[in-house]
Amino acid sequence: MAQESDAARAETAVATDSESMEMDTIIVTGVRASMVGSLGVKRNATQIVESIIAEDVGKLPDNNVVEALQRIAGVQVTDRAGGQVGRVFIRGLEDVNTTWNGRNIFTASGQNFALADIPANLVRRIDVYKTRAAEQIESGIAGQIDVFTHRPFDFNGFAITAAARGIYHEQADKINPNVSALISDRWETSAGEFGALLNVSFERTRFRDQSITSGAIVPFATADNPPAGKVPLERLFDGWPVGTNHGLPMKPGSTLEDGTPYLLSRDAMFASDFTGTRTRPAVNLALQYSPNSDAVYTFEFFYSGFRNKTFNNLHFTFVDWWGNLGPNPADTIELYPDTNLIKKRHVRDIYGFNSGDYTKQKTDSFVYALNGKWNFGDNFELTADLSYQTSKFKSDFIALRTERVAESIDVDFNAHGGLPSWQFGNNDLLADPSAWTLAQFYDNGVERKGEAVTFSVDGDYTFDGGLLSRLSFGLRHDIRSASEGQRDQDAGVLGRPLSDFDDGLFHKNKNFFDGKANVPSSWVVADGSYLWDHADDFRRLYRSVNPNLLLSDQLAITKNFDIDEVTTAAYLQAEAEHDVFGRPLFVQVGGRVVHIKTDMEFFNRASEGGTDDASKKVTEFLPSVTVRYDITDKLRVRFNYGETIRRPNFVDLNPFILYVDDLTNIGYGTGSGGNPDLEPTRSKNIDIGVEWYFAKDSAIYATLFRRKIDGLVVPLRQVREMHDPRYDATRFIVTLPMNASNGTMKGAELGMVYFPELPGILNGLGIQGSLTLLDTKQNVPQTNELGEIIGESSSDFFGVSDVSYNITLAYERGPIGARVSYVWRDDFLNNNEAPQFAGPIGIWRRAEKSLDAQLTYNVNNRLALTFDAVNLTNEIYQSYYYFDGSGSPETTNFGNSLPGRTFAIGLRYSLN
Repeated sequence: MAQESDAARAETAVATDSESMEMDTIIVTGVRASMVGSLGVKRNATQIVESIIAEDVGKLPDNNVVEALQRIAGVQVTDRAGGQVGRVFIRGLEDVNTTWNGRNIFTASGQNFALADIPANLVRRIDVYKTRAAEQIESGIAGQIDVFTHRPFDFNGFAITAAARGIYHEQADKINPNVSALISDRWETSAGEFGALLNVSFERTRFRDQSITSGAIVPFATADNPPAGKVPLERLFDGWPVGTNHGLPMKPGSTLEDGTPYLLSRDAMFASDFTGTRTRPAVNLALQYSPNSDAVYTFEFFYSGFRNKTFNNLHFTFVDWWGNLGPNPADTIELYPDTNLIKKRHVRDIYGFNSGDYTKQKTDSFVYALNGKWNFGDNFELTADLSYQTSKFKSDFIALRTERVAESIDVDFNAHGGLPSWQFGNNDLLADPSAWTLAQFYDNGVERKGEAVTFSVDGDYTFDGGLLSRLSFGLRHDIRSASEGQRDQDAGVLGRPLSDFDDGLFHKNKNFFDGKANVPSSWVVADGSYLWDHADDFRRLYRSVNPNLLLSDQLAITKNFDIDEVTTAAYLQAEAEHDVFGRPLFVQVGGRVVHIKTDMEFFNRASEGGTDDASKKVTEFLPSVTVRYDITDKLRVRFNYGETIRRPNFVDLNPFILYVDDLTNIGYGTGSGGNPDLEPTRSKNIDIGVEWYFAKDSAIYATLFRRKIDGLVVPLRQVREMHDPRYDATRFIVTLPMNASNGTMKGAELGMVYFPELPGILNGLGIQGSLTLLDTKQNVPQTNELGEIIGESSSDFFGVSDVSYNITLAYERGPIGARVSYVWRDDFLNNNEAPQFAGPIGIWRRAEKSLDAQLTYNVNNRLALTFDAVNLTNEIYQSYYYFDGSGSPETTNFGNSLPGRTFAIGLRYSLN
C-alpha cells in the first residue's frame, strides 16, 4: 500500500476554476458536484485515472458499485442478473486489481474481491487506474479499482447520516430493503485529536431471472440417404473432429471426413426460471488519532457479508430422437435457406427432464488494518501499514431431477429475433406430478478460504530545489494462503412417480418468460427448499441406488489444495517538475521489483491419499514512466509506459484432473484440471492522453493506448481413453490451462464533461459522455487429440466490445438533482462452448444496453427524497454461436434472458 494514492492526493486539491491551478477542497452535495469533483481528481492526478465521488454521504449515484463503474470511460460491465451486474472490464480486460483504501483485498481463495459485495452506501469514492506507477501494487493487467470508505477525519466534526430505500424488482414482483447509517465525530483533547466512525449497511434482494436456450449443434444423418447401419436423422457420434473451433461447415451438401453427408441441428432446448434471495450486511469502523500535526494513526475494520439462497427451476428436453419419425422423415424437418442447418423439427417419443436445483451460499470477509503516518520536518513523510484479512466462502447444492418421455414436440430453433419456440403435444402434462418419475439426485458442496497478513512501509522525500522534486520508496511484504475443498455424492435414477410424494415436494411456476416467446409457461419440479429441509430423507431414499450416500452429520469436505504464497515487493520512484518553454513539465520514473514464492499442495479426490507438491519462484522487474506537460493553462498532455502482471488463479494450478461422466448422452465424458507450471501473464502498456479544460466545470479528453500481453492462459484440450468402473464413458475430452497465447490490444477513448452557462431554468443542465474503441487479437493454439499444438488461429479477446459508449444528462438546480444515462456496448465474444459439439465454440453476446434514471429532491439541507430506475427499456439479453465467419444471431442463436427492471424510492437524512 502506498502512503497515499495518486488520486487520493489529487482529491484533496481539486481546482474549482479551470482558469487557475489554485486548489480548493471540494464539497460534494449533488449530481453536478459529483461529476465535477471526479473531473478535478482526473486533472490533478499523475496517472490516467477516472473517479466516481459520492453525491453525498451514503449516496453513490447508482444502486451498487459495479453499476456505477459502467459510466466511466473505458469500463464495460456485463452479466446483469439477480438485480445487479456482475462483471467489470477495464478496456475489455477482466483482470482488475481490487483494493480497499489502497490495500489489496480478495474474496476467499480468489485473487480479486467481488466488488458487488461492497455496498454502495459505504463508498466515499472509487478510483479506476488505467495506468500504473511503481508505487502501486503490481497485479492486474486491466488496471486497478480502489474503493475508498469514510474516515472520521474526513468530516469537520459530528456527522450522522441515515438512508433507507425500497427497491422493486419487477420480475420477482418484490420490494427489497436497502438501509444504511453512519455516525462520526472527532474531539480535541490535551493528548491530541481523536476521531471515531461507524458505518453500517444492509440490503436484501429477492430476484427472478428467466432464460431460454437453444442447445448445442451436432451432426445428424440426412433424411433421405443415411449411411449404412443408420436410420434417417440419426445422431452421428463418429467421423468428425470433436470440438472443432470453427464448427462443421453449414453449407448444403457438406460431408464428414469419411465422405458421409450430414445435417446439423440442435440436440436440446432448455429453460431456467431462477429465483433467489440475496442479503449483504456490511460494517466499516474507523478510529483515528493525531497527537500533533506531524502524526496520524488510523485503525480500520471492514466486514462484508454475502448470503444467497437460489432455486433454479430447470426444464430440459432433448429434440434429437430419431426412432419414431413416421413414413417420411424429411417431412419432420425444415432447413434454413441455403444451409444444411435444421430450423424446425417435429419429434415423437422425446425424453426430457425437469430439475429443482437449490443452492445456499455464504461469504464472510474481514479486514483489520493499522496505519501510521508521520511527517519528519517539512520534507520527509513516512507511512507504515499493517493489515490482516480473512475471507471464507461456502456453498451447498442439492437437486432432484424428474424425467418422462413426451408423446411429441414441435420446435422452431429461431422463431423470431433469436427467440426459439417449442410446444409439446400436451403441455398440461408438464405440470402433472403423475407424469414424472424421480431421476438423478445431486448433493454437493464447496468451501474456499483465504487469509493474508500484509506489511508495507512507504516514504516520500520532497526536495526544495534541484533536479528532483520528490523521491519515493517503499517495501511491501504479503503472506497469503488459500485453500479449497469440496464434497460430492450423487445417485442415479430412482424411478418412482413424483405423485407418490407429499404435495410439499411439488413446485409449479407460472407466467414464464412473460409471454415474449412461444415456450411452455409452467411446469412442475421438486421444490428446492423442501429438498433442503428433508435432505436426509432423500439421502436415505436414494441409498437403494447409491449405498455410499452420507447423512448430514457425516458430511465432510475433501481438500483440493492448500497454497501458501509469499510476495515481497520494493520500489523506487523519482519525480521532477520544471518549466520547459515556459510551461510546467512533470516527469515520474520508477521501478518495482517483485519476488513471488508459491508453495502448493494438491489432493487427488479421485484417489484416496493421493497428493502432489510443487513450489515455484518468480521475480519480475516492472518499470514505469509518466510524463505530464501543460501546453497551456487549459490543455494538458500525458504519456505513460508501464508493465504489469496477472497472477494465475489458484484453482488453475491444481494438476489433478476431475472427470465428469457422459451425463447427457453425447457419447463421451469430459475432464478438467490445472497446471502448476503456469507463469504470470505479462503486459507492456503505453498510454498517450490529452485533456482540454475549455470552460469552468467542463473538459474534453482523449487517450490512445496499446497493451502487448504475453503468456495469456488459454484452455488446451486432448482426448483420453480411460476405462474406469465409476464411469459409463470410456472416452473423455480433457481441458487444461496453458500459457500458450499472446495478444495485442489497441484502442482509443474519448470523454467529455460539459456544464454550459444557460439562461433561466436551463442553467444547471450538463452532459457527461464517453466513447471507447477497441481492437484486440490473440493467437489461439490448435491441438490434436494428444494435446500437441499443430497450428494456431486468431481470436478476439474475451469480453471485448469493439465499440462502447455512455451518455448522461444531468440537471442540478435548487432542490432538484436529476440524471438520465444510457449505456451501450457492441457484440462481444463472451466465452467458448465446451469442446464437445459440432458448432463453432465461440459464444458471443449481442449488443447490451441500459437506460437508467435517478432523481433527488432535497426537502431541506438535511433531508432528501430519491428515485432510481435501472433498465427502463426492459432489454432482453441474447447470445449466439459465432467463430471465424460461421454462425449468426439469425441462425445459431444460443441464450435469451430477461434481467428485468428495478425501481427504487428512498429517503436520506444527513447532518455533517
